[in-house]
Amino acid sequence: MKRNRFFHILAAIALMAGIGLTAASCSEDKLGETIFPEPKSELDPNSYSYQLDKWLKTNFLDVYNLDYQYKMEDVGTNMNYNLVPASYSQSLDVAVLTKYLWFDAYKEVTGSEEFLKTYGPRIIMLIGSPAYNPTSGTMILGLAEGGIKVSIFRVNEMNTEDFASLNEYMFKTMHHEFSHILHQTKTIPREFQLISLGHYDSSNWQDRDEGVVASLGFISTYGSSEMREDFAEIIANYITKTQEDWDHWMDMASRGWATDAEDELADDVTYYCYYYYKNNDASNGPTYCKENQVVHEGNNKYFGNSKDSSGNRIIVYDVEDTDGVDGVAVLNQKVQIARTWFAEEWGIDLDKLRQIVQYRQLNFNLEELRKQVTDIK
Repeated sequence: MKRNRFFHILAAIALMAGIGLTAASCSEDKLGETIFPEPKSELDPNSYSYQLDKWLKTNFLDVYNLDYQYKMEDVGTNMNYNLVPASYSQSLDVAVLTKYLWFDAYKEVTGSEEFLKTYGPRIIMLIGSPAYNPTSGTMILGLAEGGIKVSIFRVNEMNTEDFASLNEYMFKTMHHEFSHILHQTKTIPREFQLISLGHYDSSNWQDRDEGVVASLGFISTYGSSEMREDFAEIIANYITKTQEDWDHWMDMASRGWATDAEDELADDVTYYCYYYYKNNDASNGPTYCKENQVVHEGNNKYFGNSKDSSGNRIIVYDVEDTDGVDGVAVLNQKVQIARTWFAEEWGIDLDKLRQIVQYRQLNFNLEELRKQVTDIK
């Protein structure tokens, strides 16, 4: 049976309004040091949020002219969604991780703070809950608005003990959103815009299977929705995916994938896999099978010792790749275009950035990062 996909992850963006924002001023006007007004009063040392507020001011507002908002004001959100504020403790964790895994990573690769001072967002807003879209069965994890504001959702559900979850819902989202800001400043290469024409599906991407989109040369189901999301997803996933996860996706991209509507052997099977299982259903095995779950015996291959509804061992059939796309070649081509774009347009070595981010993701001590805030007097 098909997997329940009601709440698919929209691991990224719904671009808001236009690509850029313009401002007019009289010739004698002079720009100040910040776009934000002076606070009405000094931070209150007796406030429960004093330590985090001071740390955010010192590390984001004073350095990057960036207003880091975690005390949600509904006027700054889309009123069509039922949203809740981010908790203080989760906001603290996300704030220190934002600096360590995003801002400090770019500072390291560029050698200074100037890159993000110039091109970084001016507002980051944390939202405690996802923004659910009941019509499409998706949830929004992040928004980048006009190159100015980045909103990060689902903060209260972040599991700091689960690296894979952090990577999927937080780290990747940060880099995805920033990729949108960058391509709003400098256009996506035309070569990239043409690679996957005819294979995007803006209406039903959430119902596409990972194996199918991988075989078509996309790095995620959401990346298969439209070209801009494809570009942001390639960059974000290349930067944040572990080598093991990247290799697994490329393996999927190299295989054929079939559905019950495409394969003559189909009975009641309505899900995808590396292989097609005759007389199988969801109760007899996982949606995805891995190479080490396939047992070779003589001329047959079996799915371990699993049996179908009739008690027979499940025979595994290879599926021919008939989509006409070399998924591995397309993915490599997209990464190369992104690599060249970063080097020529931004002066950044994308592979070095990936190396830095990968190291930071696997070598951070959250307790020590928290002390930056909690040790403030």
